[in-house]
Amino acid sequence: MNDIPELSLQNVRIANPEHVTEVIQNMIRDGQNKLQVVADFDRTLSKYTHRGQICSTCHNVLEEGHVLPEFYKDEARALRDHYFPIEMNPKLTIEEKIPVMVEWWTKAHDLLSKCHITKDDVRIMVENSTARLRDGCTWFFDQLQATDIPLLIFSAGIGDVIIEVIKHQATLHDNMKVVSNYLEYDDQGKMTGFQDEMIHVYNKNEGAIHDSDYFQKLEHRNNVILMGDSLGDLHMADGAVGVQNKLKIGFLNVKVEESLELYMKKYDIVILEDETLNVVNAILRKVLQSKQ
Repeated sequence: MNDIPELSLQNVRIANPEHVTEVIQNMIRDGQNKLQVVADFDRTLSKYTHRGQICSTCHNVLEEGHVLPEFYKDEARALRDHYFPIEMNPKLTIEEKIPVMVEWWTKAHDLLSKCHITKDDVRIMVENSTARLRDGCTWFFDQLQATDIPLLIFSAGIGDVIIEVIKHQATLHDNMKVVSNYLEYDDQGKMTGFQDEMIHVYNKNEGAIHDSDYFQKLEHRNNVILMGDSLGDLHMADGAVGVQNKLKIGFLNVKVEESLELYMKKYDIVILEDETLNVVNAILRKVLQSKQ
């Protein structure tokens, strides 16, 4: 790992350096044509903090704006204050958290459905929000596009918001697929609810993309870089076919001391309190430089 100095930074933790070295070397050897990337959005491609201030997640974008009524903001904050500590509690199992997350997402979606927002409302709220892509994210997106590496963004957030954030701060390329919770609109362009099945933090191994032929079409791309910030994100690429090398990169933003040991058991590389994609980009750069 000496030729990727970013892996030796103080805020980077690797439980098994030999395994990480082997996986990265295999990816470099196989080159860009064998690679695909699967990434969460909130707190993974987007920042947790920017200049000392906590940034918005997809759902927070709606709370920050001046478009939605006060009752929405108050109730959404109350839901988050109640449920978020449960999501981040390292002492609870995923099985214990799942019904609680379903309850949270259901209440949050029902609440938003009462507000009848439009597509223009979403765009305006994103443009005025504190949601920020990580430093280096635009380079990351552009390099994947330039080298035809597919990027699956798998999020329990709101797809419409994610699309607008990417359009506003970077470029939405045609190699990107965003699987998330999308708003449904009526003929007047007002939101009436959500499309398809709910995606929450801990069911990213079910439905949606895994019932489609997305991963089957990428069967020849048997090297996967997986990026997330929660333990549920580890299952985003469960449907990938014939995987030979998977590099799991986890961003740990909150409850660092309490969660670090668990994250190091589950993720190959854990990046602590970092608002960049420097580590990921350094690895990608090596793969793209390889001679196939």
